[in-house]
Amino acid sequence: MLRRLLAPWRPAAYHGGHRTRDFFEGWYFKLVTADERRAAAVIPGVALSRDPAASHAFVQVSDAASGRAAYFRYPLSEFRADPKRFDVRIGPNAFRADGLSLDLDDGALSVRGRLAFRGLTPWPVRPLSPGAMGWYALVPNMECSHGVLSFDHRIEGALEIGGARVDFGGGKGYLEKDWGASFPAAWIWFQTNHFDEDGVSLFGSVAKIPWRGRFFTGSIFGLWRGRRLFRFATYTGARIRRLEAGAERIVLDVADRRYGLEIRAERREGVDLPAPVLGEMSSKVNETLRARIEATLVRLDGGRREVLFTGAGRNAGLEFVGDIEVLLAGLGNR
Repeated sequence: MLRRLLAPWRPAAYHGGHRTRDFFEGWYFKLVTADERRAAAVIPGVALSRDPAASHAFVQVSDAASGRAAYFRYPLSEFRADPKRFDVRIGPNAFRADGLSLDLDDGALSVRGRLAFRGLTPWPVRPLSPGAMGWYALVPNMECSHGVLSFDHRIEGALEIGGARVDFGGGKGYLEKDWGASFPAAWIWFQTNHFDEDGVSLFGSVAKIPWRGRFFTGSIFGLWRGRRLFRFATYTGARIRRLEAGAERIVLDVADRRYGLEIRAERREGVDLPAPVLGEMSSKVNETLRARIEATLVRLDGGRREVLFTGAGRNAGLEFVGDIEVLLAGLGNR
């Protein structure tokens, strides 16, 4: 019971120890080489279905350079996770905040090697705002919860992907996670930590949130700059003032009383990855690791607009799933 009460303040740790069905949990490692020629994502997780035969653990790997993705499935008996800290084992593979070890081979693709992570920058966990979810992390039975475990960190080591050695030494990483029953019915997600100005990272998510028989459009944005986090979220009172999404471009403007964040994202072709619905990995989401995102941070002072930062993020992860009209309709439901 105590572990469950403390779980919101441990966003990196495993939250599903008391769940047996209609539940998923996954950790997302984004990896980019120092020369930015290779980008990959590694996603370990567990899916607990109403059908015990469908429940399983998994490791997903996507490689932006080749456009390939692979899904490695394991029985639940080969999944082990610590409820107090981020320490996950799936078969011979190990995952922690400070690194990962892979030994994957399905006959079509093999991925092996070890990576270490240095200088992690997690979303701050505070007594009344435990991580990226804010006080929503304290609300039980959310459809999907989210954690930003590191905006930016250095990578050491290499992976052998499909028989070719990929050196990630000196590259940049990003780490987050999701857990709950299902991914939202509609959402936009993006992340980049490759700006010309060193030490700048950007994360954002807009999603349809079921709430007491209805729904609203919730959002979380975080711009990390100069060791300071600028937060714009539903729980902070920030409002989305503009939202557009087309085949090639996404436009987002969000603001609170003091600051505004303007986003212009250029979409790129991605790969299809399995996604959870009621604990089963039965849906698909297209994700690119090669998008470009322009971000502008402004200070709002009466009628004045002072630009504090502007830059273009490369090697951006980007997803857009569902109907934009649903997200627009939900903006007035908060």
